[in-house]
Amino acid sequence: MGKKESTPIDLRYIEANTCIASPPLCPELKLHLLKEGAPLNHAAPLWRGKPQLFAWHGPRPYWAFAWASGQALARFVLDHREVVRGKRVVDFGAGSGIGAIAAASGGATAVTAYDVDPAAIQAIQLNSRLNNVAVLTSEENLAQRNRHDWDVLLAGDVFYHGGDPHWLIDLAPQGKLILIGDPPIRGFPKEYLRELARYTARTFPELEDPSMEEACVYAVLTRSSPQSEQFAA
Repeated sequence: MGKKESTPIDLRYIEANTCIASPPLCPELKLHLLKEGAPLNHAAPLWRGKPQLFAWHGPRPYWAFAWASGQALARFVLDHREVVRGKRVVDFGAGSGIGAIAAASGGATAVTAYDVDPAAIQAIQLNSRLNNVAVLTSEENLAQRNRHDWDVLLAGDVFYHGGDPHWLIDLAPQGKLILIGDPPIRGFPKEYLRELARYTARTFPELEDPSMEEACVYAVLTRSSPQSEQFAA
């Protein structure tokens, strides 16, 4: 599935620097998350200006955290299993794979987690086995893929830093269900979103600022149809 050559990641390193924990909003799931006292590397900043909390030579280890918006998206899927049951689901920018694992737990017929970080791919495979679900993985950039052989796309915390969402907006009229977990209306054109749920959550493990934050789940709307005529959860 578009697999590319990448530097092998030592699973023992991931396991040594993480512990098995359940995110606060999804206590029924288990993930390998950053271990307290893991090596610190202050040479590069982490998201939101925090020091990098992992000694890692490569992409920043977003997969080692259960981000608030990712938890919200997974919670929504677990509480509304009908949106994924019997469907082919992809998790875009999967990180820890929490969304993909929730979809597999919810009865999806096939689930693929996409992330360009090879360490995330390894972590997703570990986390899938930990939760006794089947999740395929791919390092392919899903946004650049021409073939869209899926029914539901999950994207948790993908647009926090901005980015171009229009490739997703273009897919909505093709009958694709696209669910986004993000802080309230950030990095995505407001007119193409319908809010489905809102949660109060915190990133886990906690960063330097452990405050609770709002996380929303949205459905992506088509360019032509009014909100009232689309997707009712």
